[in-house]
Amino acid sequence: LVYTSGSTGTPKGVLVTHRNVTSLLAATVDEFALTADDVWTLFHSPAFDFSVWEMWAPLATGARLVMVDHLTARDPQAFAELLVHYRVTVLNQTPTAFRQLATTGHAPFEHLRLLIFGGEALDPGLVLPWAQAHPHVRTVNMFGITETTVHVTAGDATAPGIGAPLPGLTVEVLDAALRPALPGSTGEIHVRGDQLARGYHRRPGWTATRFVAAPGGTRRYRSGDLARLDTALHYLGRADQQIELRGYRIEPGEIE
Repeated sequence: LVYTSGSTGTPKGVLVTHRNVTSLLAATVDEFALTADDVWTLFHSPAFDFSVWEMWAPLATGARLVMVDHLTARDPQAFAELLVHYRVTVLNQTPTAFRQLATTGHAPFEHLRLLIFGGEALDPGLVLPWAQAHPHVRTVNMFGITETTVHVTAGDATAPGIGAPLPGLTVEVLDAALRPALPGSTGEIHVRGDQLARGYHRRPGWTATRFVAAPGGTRRYRSGDLARLDTALHYLGRADQQIELRGYRIEPGEIE
């Protein structure tokens, strides 16, 4: 169960299955050449869906997983020193956290080969100068949703857009009538595939609203995220008032 925010003030528990996670791993192990030689960090809280990927991808491939304690995760200088000490090769960061890490004046990236961004919208302008200074590191921007098991699309972090769907997933941009949005126009992201969670724990109403029937007897997840599809898939924010800050969903209604 991974809990997300809800406008009622009661968080919704997303039922993510083992099969969902193995589908995610099957779609990413070859794509990112993940092996037992890699060293990962568990930087994010287990309450954040990013941690599902950070824990199970290294464990499933026999890689080393370095646990990052609470204080180190909030001290960019200390975290940079940890990356050097353990020779970390795969690093997952929200753009906000990475911006702080990259300005420490430290150079903890000698052994790094893969830098993955997620959890919030990424400005390629943040990554491009850094990527040019570290050509040995592959930078990846991944868009994801808890209800579709962490990651949905992946692409070059220095390029516009949020990349292409992972193998086994279909991403559609649909209008209000559930028809494909015209190229260049705004629509809602819908996702189909083996990574769709079971639904919400003891919330049949919410499950029925978000996990809807799709052609061929399958299901699609209505994300509430807006996008535009032209030469690339561009994330445009939420269809509702929800805000995402450092990967956490916030409902303004709860604060009110």
